[in-house]
Amino acid sequence: MKKLKTALVFALILVLNTTIYAQVSNKKWPDIINKSEPAWFATAEAKAVAENVLLYQRNIGGWPKNIQMQNPLSEVEKQKLIALKPDTKEITTDNKATTQEMLFLSKMYAQTPDERYKAAFLAGFDYLLKAQYANGGWPQFYPLKKGYYTHITYNDDSMANILMVLKECIDKTDYYSIKPSEATLEKAKIAFDKGIDCIVKSQYKQNGVLTVWCAQHDEVTLLPANARAYELASLSGQESVKIVQLLMSIENPSPEVINAVNSAVAWFEKTKITGIREDRVPVPNSKIMEKVLVKDPNAEPLWARFMELTDNTPFFCDRDGIKKASYFEIGQERRTGYNWYTNKPNDVLKKYPAWKKKLKL
Repeated sequence: MKKLKTALVFALILVLNTTIYAQVSNKKWPDIINKSEPAWFATAEAKAVAENVLLYQRNIGGWPKNIQMQNPLSEVEKQKLIALKPDTKEITTDNKATTQEMLFLSKMYAQTPDERYKAAFLAGFDYLLKAQYANGGWPQFYPLKKGYYTHITYNDDSMANILMVLKECIDKTDYYSIKPSEATLEKAKIAFDKGIDCIVKSQYKQNGVLTVWCAQHDEVTLLPANARAYELASLSGQESVKIVQLLMSIENPSPEVINAVNSAVAWFEKTKITGIREDRVPVPNSKIMEKVLVKDPNAEPLWARFMELTDNTPFFCDRDGIKKASYFEIGQERRTGYNWYTNKPNDVLKKYPAWKKKLKL
């Protein structure tokens, strides 16, 4: 009878664990972090996910990218992750890695002050500080990974996300429930100022006129640099947005920062594409959603993600790295599997007048 009861208890635990993971397994990891209600982070479900997050963190303080950390782990998988703790390969801030896990742990700590969450968050914070170049930029991977990954990475808002983490903590807002020490915050303030200086210095001058930024800049020269074959050196209508928003969030901006914002906004105004919108249409007998451009006089302005450094002409590339004038000239795989247009600069243009008014410009 005792053995039967024990078996029933284990069966119940297994069912409960399966139910817990079933509720989050159909959601994407970033959505779990950003769209879950605060109370959810106090649940057994959240605590189970947090155990995974702690396992995935490496001893250096950072996390690898593109992992659905809410998915259940077998005992074998857990042991492999424990064995990987000292490994420093593939640790990154790309695709929001590390910064998003820190946010998750902060939300967990606000509901359940487990000291392990705090220690992991602070280790992540230290990792961000260690990864910075002397000139203020951040690479895509730290420790450095050979190739274009060593470039200063604005791509997918990597560096802007790092600087926003530092800023929230330096400003002592309540965005993060975990507070670094005063000594760490002093280091963070130096790192933040160096990061902003790097941004200002790397803003591209086109025929003597400041414009915006490339998705990645050479870590030595600060000039726009190539990444993947279809990500050539260019002016970015997408990555530049988060950079400008970061600069606009500075309470008492320097004249250099003000000039950087004004110049970027002028470039956004100059390069906006009006009268079209981008739609997705299903391709018969497939799961592909094809992209089409539709004439629409009422559409919000769009911007190309890649524009020529010399004259702002939009261009598009396939995996062969050959520039094309239209994304209908590249293969369907790259056309449908990449963001070639963006409407994000509209957010900057809408907030710009209030920013100027606040600063009495």
